[in-house]
Amino acid sequence: MIPAVYAMVLRATGLGRTEQMGLSPRIIRAALLVATAVVLVVAAAQLRDKRETAELTIEDIQAQLDALDPATRAAVIARLTSDEVKKVRDKRQ
Repeated sequence: MIPAVYAMVLRATGLGRTEQMGLSPRIIRAALLVATAVVLVVAAAQLRDKRETAELTIEDIQAQLDALDPATRAAVIARLTSDEVKKVRDKRQ
């Protein structure tokens, strides 16, 4: 990643190959900080989107369960619970 950022800094500042040695550590540090900030912003946006999707899915499932009559709801919950217990047991083996 550092060579890519270094190349970006060289292109952005217009420095040629002969002037590479004169590149200030401050510029490199600033470029790395900017790149890190961009990565963090993108990761935060992705995390927010995934969280919103999960919350909407949970609300949808809850609404569907609430719409069922009590006996059917109990059967569905029991089935889902047994399926999840089976998955956990299979992972342990």
